[in-house]
Amino acid sequence: MKMKCLILTLTIGGLLTGTVAGQDSSQSNAVININVSRTIQTVNYWARGSTKVDFIGTALMPRASGEAKVESKSGALAIEAQFKDLQAPDSFGVPFLVYVLWAITPEGRVANLGQLEVKDGKGKMSVTTKLQTFGLIVTAEPYFAVTYPSDQVVLENKVRSDTRGAVNPVDAKFELLQRGRYGANLPSIQMDGKTPLDLYQARNAVNIAKSQGAEQYAPEAFAKATAALAQAEDYQKRKQRNAVPTAARNAVQAAEDARSISVRRQQEEKLASEKKAAADAEAAARAAQEEEAKRRAHAEVAAAQASAAQAQAEASAAKDAQARAQAEAARVQAEAARAQAEAQQKQAMDEAAQQSEAAARAEKEKQELRARLLEQFNRVLPTTDSPRGLVVNMGDVLFDTGKADLRQPAREALAKLSGIVLNYPTLHLTIEGHTDSTGTEEFNQKLSERRAQNVRDYLVSQGLAADSLTSQGFGQANPVADNKTAAGRQKNRRVEIVVSGEVIGTKIGQ
Repeated sequence: MKMKCLILTLTIGGLLTGTVAGQDSSQSNAVININVSRTIQTVNYWARGSTKVDFIGTALMPRASGEAKVESKSGALAIEAQFKDLQAPDSFGVPFLVYVLWAITPEGRVANLGQLEVKDGKGKMSVTTKLQTFGLIVTAEPYFAVTYPSDQVVLENKVRSDTRGAVNPVDAKFELLQRGRYGANLPSIQMDGKTPLDLYQARNAVNIAKSQGAEQYAPEAFAKATAALAQAEDYQKRKQRNAVPTAARNAVQAAEDARSISVRRQQEEKLASEKKAAADAEAAARAAQEEEAKRRAHAEVAAAQASAAQAQAEASAAKDAQARAQAEAARVQAEAARAQAEAQQKQAMDEAAQQSEAAARAEKEKQELRARLLEQFNRVLPTTDSPRGLVVNMGDVLFDTGKADLRQPAREALAKLSGIVLNYPTLHLTIEGHTDSTGTEEFNQKLSERRAQNVRDYLVSQGLAADSLTSQGFGQANPVADNKTAAGRQKNRRVEIVVSGEVIGTKIGQ
């Protein structure tokens, strides 16, 4: 098979440089500004069956190598990767502890595919992704949940002669945290065999979030991270080793959220400050113009009064001079009134523009929250965005055949889902049960109602407010596939949870 190997250029662009308010200058530049260029091969794997790509080491780790098998499975791509001759991540110094596998799209989006475990220089991992076209790299990171890759790229994929796929040459940009900023003000790490790696990652994540101003700009998320870290430290101290990883990973995720929020809010603060300075300058200029107009008006009135006095002294021209002075005064007053009206109109337009900007920002925040919830729900159950809201799909495999009892995987998934929804008390959940056409309409209607009700009851038991949940059964009335095939009937047997609310606005993209 002939295939052209085309190259994707990655320009890694940093965030806005600035000093965190309230910090000493020695801890400034909590937000990073860096540009690094790199090239990588990307492949369109969609509907290609099974294929392989190689990994080659970069200048940071030239002996490292590996390969990945990419296979289309059930609407997603399964990636099975294995590596060898890897050095320990901490060989790069503070604060690097783990390796992370990344997928990078031609549009410049980066996706954290997960942590690569390394033992005796070898590592392997199995992950899935909904992406279609992407390149793969491995970076050294301070913890597993980082949002953007570091500049410590140790491996990158290389298309083989037998790789099945196609590539387009495009320019992509993605953000990167600079190595020096990760290590700023972080304590050195002395690892031992008794402390889990997850706990070291949690300490790193909390310290990095703190160094980037999370205490000031994201206090709630940072408090959640420090509480989870304290719990993990307590488990470690009391030798409850099985409980340490979960608490530590919760701390890592919360710390990364706090860091991201802090960076975003610092950017917003700087933009707001710049807008205020511009508005103040404009207001000062407008006030000076108005003051000059008033001065001129007063001067013209004074001149008119003097002219009238002179006219009175001149008996022969008194009436004519007075008439001219009155006409001049009327003209000046009209101009002053017109200037005042124009100033008021300008002020009203500025206020309307500010209100429009505020409304746009509010809608953007709703869209960002909706997108974040869509991503979080998709990690638990398949979720789509619709005009009705975010639709979470529970397939029939989560129930016993012909029954409404929730199976254990269904309870676990619903518990995770409720944990996400609890953070947004204004959300409303509509649970809708559906069946295929097998059996009578009466039996299917009652079965769909019982399944929807059982899902609602379980979500209430997980702490969700009962008045924010409704359930309804539709029986076999609303199929999404042909009931004549087994695959179609399986798709029709489902429970859909429609998540809506003012806080997430309208459908993404509208």
